[in-house]
Amino acid sequence: MQTLHARLSRRTALLGGTLLAAQVALGRTSAAADVPGESNGGVRLMPLGDSITDGFTPYPGGYRVRLWQLLAAGGYTVDFVGSQANGPAELGDHDHEGHSGWRIDQLDAQIDTWLRQSDPRTVMLLIGTNDLNQNHDIATAPARLSALIDRIRRAKPRCELFVATVPPQSNATLEGRVKAYNAAIGPIVAGKGPQVHLVRMYDALTTSDLADGIHPTRAGYEKMAAVWYNALRSVPASLVPPARPAAALR
Repeated sequence: MQTLHARLSRRTALLGGTLLAAQVALGRTSAAADVPGESNGGVRLMPLGDSITDGFTPYPGGYRVRLWQLLAAGGYTVDFVGSQANGPAELGDHDHEGHSGWRIDQLDAQIDTWLRQSDPRTVMLLIGTNDLNQNHDIATAPARLSALIDRIRRAKPRCELFVATVPPQSNATLEGRVKAYNAAIGPIVAGKGPQVHLVRMYDALTTSDLADGIHPTRAGYEKMAAVWYNALRSVPASLVPPARPAAALR
């Protein structure tokens, strides 16, 4: 025969499990909950870009570390997705699609495969720095970015796509290229429809936030994380798994 204490403990556990299941179904957990683990079944979010997304020296994981912590503290259940994985233990989900040294055209050549494999609900795109630094046909870099956005939209028409301006650089020549490229991003994004969103990353950083003149310091990456977090929260659908089509529910 169960004791009163045992019956109450069992009832509490059942109620807790029911509440957690309801929260997970909404893509959120209590802010007091433990940090979610790898591939936790939340909204599928793809960090997409180059070494700044990868988290190049001096801080592996880059902005993804603090972004994960902000999302967890805010009660959001997310599943970072991508073919790459790295970062420290405090980053609860190490998956991403950041490729050091890659340009826009290199992402474009692989994006269909990655989107098919990872099936993201939301994509966070930050790309173009290597096109500028490698002096790779800079005049057409905005057009290549526009074409990459279109490719993502064709492959995942229900996806929320966030497109960031690239961070500043210490070298004066490169910084001039950054400013010209970033100036073109806003009009491109504005013409892509309501599911494509501009993220003004450049405005959040200064050259004092750079470790080597190109890549952010840890503090710089944390500033980036806050910008991404606020951008995602400004579009609530980006942090909620998409509703399944009616045909799939039958």
